[in-house]
Amino acid sequence: MENLVNITEIKNLYPNEWVLLGNPNMDESKLDVLSGIPLFHSKDKREVCYIGREKTASFDKITLIYTGTFRPTRKITGIFNRISRK
Repeated sequence: MENLVNITEIKNLYPNEWVLLGNPNMDESKLDVLSGIPLFHSKDKREVCYIGREKTASFDKITLIYTGTFRPTRKITGIFNRISRK
């Protein structure tokens, strides 16, 4: 079995990618991943979910993380334009 890799190293190894982690260690709030065993990674989330599934059988816990930052895909200015025209 591979060794645990901390989250900083994971972000450096797989920048802006989805990473499937086995046996993740979480912080006290259980919201943030501190380390885990990288099982599969890709820029395509679907690929990680479908191809990575077969690699998770021997792990008690798994999680999926994104190592980049999320950018909003929609602009919400449309509602403000409609309100200001009235």
